[in-house]
Amino acid sequence: MEKKMLLIAGPCVIESEDNVLFIAKKMKEITDKLDIDYYFKASFDKANRTSITSYRGPGIDEGLRILKKVKDEVGVKIATDIHEPWQAEKVAEVADIIQIPAFLCRQTDLLMAAAKTGKLINVKKAQFLAPWDMANVVNKLEESGNNNIMLCERGSCFGYNNLVVDMTGMIEMKKFGYPIVFDATHSVQKPGGKGNATGGNREYAKYLAKAAAAIGVRAFFMEVHPNPDEALSDGPNSIKLDDIEDLLKTIIKIADVVKE
Repeated sequence: MEKKMLLIAGPCVIESEDNVLFIAKKMKEITDKLDIDYYFKASFDKANRTSITSYRGPGIDEGLRILKKVKDEVGVKIATDIHEPWQAEKVAEVADIIQIPAFLCRQTDLLMAAAKTGKLINVKKAQFLAPWDMANVVNKLEESGNNNIMLCERGSCFGYNNLVVDMTGMIEMKKFGYPIVFDATHSVQKPGGKGNATGGNREYAKYLAKAAAAIGVRAFFMEVHPNPDEALSDGPNSIKLDDIEDLLKTIIKIADVVKE
């Protein structure tokens, strides 16, 4: 039987308990209707913000409390990222997916700590890595006893303050034998593009997501927000919550055509 489409989606960062509960409930309604394997994602700490004055999140203790409430009340699985090895075991008590940020995907101790939780690990390929260089990342996780791995494409550096997606890179990473996730929203980021904040072109995210579906990708990461222009992190590349259902329907149609 063909596996369901998998979606990791939510706001970039936990802005408030009410905000994440609202988004999670809406996303669950949509993904239940479309029969999508859904994981709610939000960060408790954005440790790599452009500016020291940027909002980072509520921190690990309060953030995990909120994510557990989302899990229990809404009935969704949880994905969130870690930045330091000591966080892995604590996050594993709540999260179903532990995500490794792109900037940190070569950090051996971080990968080993995540792997040892036994959780599903979603590793974002760094903007500076070639797809075949992810072999070393995979090996670190495998040697740490975890084969429950997903590899995530989120664009490669292209000049300054810009990213570009090489669709052949995802085909290359498929050779490792693990599911490929396409990050449709970080792929349209402009890191540091606003000087003291990250910019982005959210209008392009839907086109890249459809292109990824056309090459056979069945797992997606997307940042969604009720009002991206007011989001506290990654608003310029976030998809508006009201628009996500139509995009997912289109992606499913493309995926079904490719499958046939």
